[in-house]
Amino acid sequence: MKKNNIVNSNRKFDLQERFIDYAVSIIKLPESKAGKHICGQILRSGTSPAPNYGEAQSAESRADFIHKLKIALKELRETEI
Repeated sequence: MKKNNIVNSNRKFDLQERFIDYAVSIIKLPESKAGKHICGQILRSGTSPAPNYGEAQSAESRADFIHKLKIALKELRETEI
């Protein structure tokens, strides 16, 4: 088996870090006059999942947790291009 085909079972999936990395990549978008409005919307929707996920972690119930994660997912979908 090739080394690059081996799945690392010790890989940690940390949503908080992934959301923050995603937000940083959104902030680095180039800005032009024509795209200023679109860049602003992408910036808002692309940077909100990380704090929404943080809020979900302090949810008062399972239903509240799911609801808050759905809000983060909605923002991520809004960012899709």
